[in-house]
Amino acid sequence: MEEYISDIDEQTVSAQTLAFIGDAVYNVYIRSYLASICTSKSGKLHKESIKYVSARGQASTIDKIMDSLTEEEIAVYKRGRNTNIATVSKNVDVIEYKKATGFECLIGYLYIKKENVRLDEIVKKCIECFK
Repeated sequence: MEEYISDIDEQTVSAQTLAFIGDAVYNVYIRSYLASICTSKSGKLHKESIKYVSARGQASTIDKIMDSLTEEEIAVYKRGRNTNIATVSKNVDVIEYKKATGFECLIGYLYIKKENVRLDEIVKKCIECFK
């Protein structure tokens, strides 16, 4: 996996690709967290994960953690938020969807930069938003 990540240039990769990666990474974090605190069947875990990983949940979370982000992280978030989006989910408005895209972009950026300690810190803050 390391060789694939090192082939991605965080400065030139599109915001949509960062969001694509960030969505998957955040999903793994949240699923791991939920599995660690709950012994429910996977269907129930999936339903629980939706409040964290949905566009609405991500938009709400980024609003709550924005003050704890660095200038660089805010710039990456804005890069993702301001990208042109061809389609929007039926369940959220455009503003929430763009915020969620920015959030996923930030997670993807930290992942490909291998800033795992910071990524862990941010995801922990996100989880705290739902407690």
